Amino acid sequence: MPSPDRKGSARTSRPDWWRGATIYQVYPRSFQDTNGDGIGDLKGVTQRLGYIASLGVDAIWLSPFFTSPMADMGYDVADYCDVDPMFGTLGDFDELMKEAHRLGLKVIIDQVLSHTSDRHPWFEESRSRRNNPKADWYVWADPKPDGTAPNNWLSVFGGPAWEWDGVRKQYYMHNFLASQPDLNFHNPEVQAALLKVVEFWLKRGVDGFRLDTVNYFFHDRELRDNPAMVKDDDAPGLDAPDVNPYGMQNHLYDKTQPENLVFLERLRALIDRYPGRTTVGEVGDGARSLKTVAAYTGGGDKLHMCYTFDLLSPDFTANHIRACVGAAEKMISDGWICWAFSNHDVIRHASRFAQSADEREAVARLSISILAALRGSICLYQGEELGLPEAELSFEDLRDPYGIRFWPAYKGRDGSRTPMVWTSGGNHAGFSSGRKTWLPVPREHKALSVEVQEGDEDSLLNLYRRTIAFRKAHAAVIEGGLTFVDLEEDVLAFIRDKGKERLLFVFNMRRGPQEVALPAHITIKEVLALPGCSGCVEKGQLRLGALDGCCMRV
Repeated sequence: MPSPDRKGSARTSRPDWWRGATIYQVYPRSFQDTNGDGIGDLKGVTQRLGYIASLGVDAIWLSPFFTSPMADMGYDVADYCDVDPMFGTLGDFDELMKEAHRLGLKVIIDQVLSHTSDRHPWFEESRSRRNNPKADWYVWADPKPDGTAPNNWLSVFGGPAWEWDGVRKQYYMHNFLASQPDLNFHNPEVQAALLKVVEFWLKRGVDGFRLDTVNYFFHDRELRDNPAMVKDDDAPGLDAPDVNPYGMQNHLYDKTQPENLVFLERLRALIDRYPGRTTVGEVGDGARSLKTVAAYTGGGDKLHMCYTFDLLSPDFTANHIRACVGAAEKMISDGWICWAFSNHDVIRHASRFAQSADEREAVARLSISILAALRGSICLYQGEELGLPEAELSFEDLRDPYGIRFWPAYKGRDGSRTPMVWTSGGNHAGFSSGRKTWLPVPREHKALSVEVQEGDEDSLLNLYRRTIAFRKAHAAVIEGGLTFVDLEEDVLAFIRDKGKERLLFVFNMRRGPQEVALPAHITIKEVLALPGCSGCVEKGQLRLGALDGCCMRV
């Protein structure tokens, strides 16, 4: 493994280090197991930080490691201020922070503020009776006269968004599992308690927060029914697969309420007391997602940046990427966006974008070239730098409640969450010495391991390193503007510019070569060596191979 290249550490010392940053998402339970229980842990993350730093990224994002019964793999928090014994201790987290900072890496942690586990002491007290001090800390409502739920709201994970509680003889709201009751953000005490949680981690030195389901914090006080969704086949950013009736509603009242803007201002005021810290919000708001991002990141007084699901769809075409990025450029005038092609909630893009197994590597190579050229911050998901495809799992192997609920029409998210492959040998590819891992290690993943790719200069892993270095070497790419250039269909072309530097990127997203005539008003000064791409200019024509690209100074 090459020595960590920390050329970016000077950038990460700036208060606005997050603008244009490359972030690496770590799913702790699948990254590295150090105690042989088959589940990754914080000591394992610390052990592998040198590898992450060697990629040239600026920060890591840690998925939840808090105390939890793990009904939704840690997104059901029972104690916001402690580490689940499965992952280690607070001392282990402190050691991780210390080593990350020594290597020049920022640390972003998940914060799941919209809901807790039903095992959280707050909920246990809230459900005990209707007149206790925390009675109004969650969203409780009486049934209709016929005993049915208060309204028609649906859970993302299937079924109604309401669960009957026999102790209080009321329904409580849950946007996800019934064991994930929603907090009542209309209660000032709830907001104050959650801000204390955030400050606990700020004082511990974390550099930022990824805010899970950030537009789900508030609900409509009147509990009005959601209207039916008017079908629009061209609308991007769907919140749920089409096998889930959740997408049949227009979610006007169960999320994305105007009161959220005021809370985000309070959150930002707290964050700003700790220089150099940042926030990135997860926005799932259907076709309204970019409008919501604009509202949440505009003005410099709420979130620093957000990401949506627009580029996490199966669509890998020039038209789709231009439409999504173009809409973001138009709508998010003074905000900031974070782009990604993969994360722990979607099918890995090497499988999602590829039309066959044979082209997965070519698709993965072009994908990182495109992602690294976009304006905004970018987020990589562990294993994508190896080109890992989506794992094919049997129903018996599933742990994801979402997949179990909708199987076989929807197989859930476990296929993207299988353990990281470090070596090609052993039962578990260097992830664990245990007898069994929490999810199986696919056999086909072993051939793509870090060990295998480290020794191959032309491997996808080493291409990721070179591409990230290319991105960092050009201020126009990190911080510059973006202007689309009209060329042929399925050719994605745009100029990134800052000061005197103007770079033209052109990507052929077709499965065959293309010759592209460049506009007369564009003069090519130099063709740059864009890692992994072989495009060239001959006699005024840009020649691109299949799934290829080119970068030119203009």
